[in-house]
Amino acid sequence: MVTQVRDSGRPAGLRGQLGELCHSSGLLGSLQRMRSWLHKDLRILAYHRITPLPDPDAYEFDLELISASPAGFREQMRFVRDHYHPISLSEVATAINAGKELPTDAVVITFDDGYSDNYHVAYPILRELGVPATFFVSTGHIDSGRPFAYDWLVHMILLTGAPRLELPELEMDVRMPASRAERRVLAAMVLDRMKELDAREQSAMTRRLEEQWRMPGDHAPQDCRPMSWDQVREMHAAGYEFGSHGVHHRMLSKLPQDELEFEVHHSRDTLHRELGPAMLHMSYPVGGARAFDQRVIDVTRDAGFELACCYISGTNAPRDFNRYALYRLAVERNMGTGWFAAMLALPSLMSYPSGGRMHDLRESPACSH
Repeated sequence: MVTQVRDSGRPAGLRGQLGELCHSSGLLGSLQRMRSWLHKDLRILAYHRITPLPDPDAYEFDLELISASPAGFREQMRFVRDHYHPISLSEVATAINAGKELPTDAVVITFDDGYSDNYHVAYPILRELGVPATFFVSTGHIDSGRPFAYDWLVHMILLTGAPRLELPELEMDVRMPASRAERRVLAAMVLDRMKELDAREQSAMTRRLEEQWRMPGDHAPQDCRPMSWDQVREMHAAGYEFGSHGVHHRMLSKLPQDELEFEVHHSRDTLHRELGPAMLHMSYPVGGARAFDQRVIDVTRDAGFELACCYISGTNAPRDFNRYALYRLAVERNMGTGWFAAMLALPSLMSYPSGGRMHDLRESPACSH
């Protein structure tokens, strides 16, 4: 059972406070119109989970995957509907293929992973407000119902009774903290460092801890599990798009060629099998600068995917447009309506920063049209 807390609505940090100030002052409308005249860029919003905000001291999973509360998400989607031009990724691809300009203030809503709350919470809100969205799912997790490995690793670190965290793969051997807050800091450090490992080493490390601590993911609570194919088919029949997030949510750039091709091709074939032929798009798992490279882009393009999103922060200008490395704007749980509105109006100033951008990929002529 998840202990919920009421969202205070207070902006977090200087960026949040500035966003709320701009919103409350009434300046954003003018700033948006001015920016729309100067920049015709595409904004793609990135979400993970939509769920009531839990008590951090009681919640047993990764807080950073919660993008918004249900009430906050409804306000955000209503704002996008009323002040911007929400479109689907397939509409973006169709416009690019035809050499046409996108609508002014175009915004695309995307979700990564495929948690069950996407169906139970996000989908009804999107349908109620008439806002399109694309859901990138890891097909192997929908097949198995198993939790996502990174989230399950955080869960194990938060709950294990082991006195020490021994990870020779990361050259770590530290005392396990007593408090939940300190364990969250430790888990974040582990997640960051493990992403330098080969994807097979990452999987082996997580499986070893499951066995060592006797915490198998097969018995995970329902609230951390992915959607089912029945739920996916229902959403797809209602007009919502589904794309690939790989098979097993593995960092594609960290895989040998045969396993990289399996993740891309098998996820594509599974989506076609379950949903029928359709224009398909990719979101690279993890999605930062370490998660994909030119080799990954080549396999994705050659497999027939129309577009691919990364998790590098930014917008996409028409004349600097790599359709296989689309930037996105991450939405986080402490982002109030004012901050959200300010991020859409002033994305370069108000969005969350990310790691170094891959300018060599953005400028690659093989991928820019």
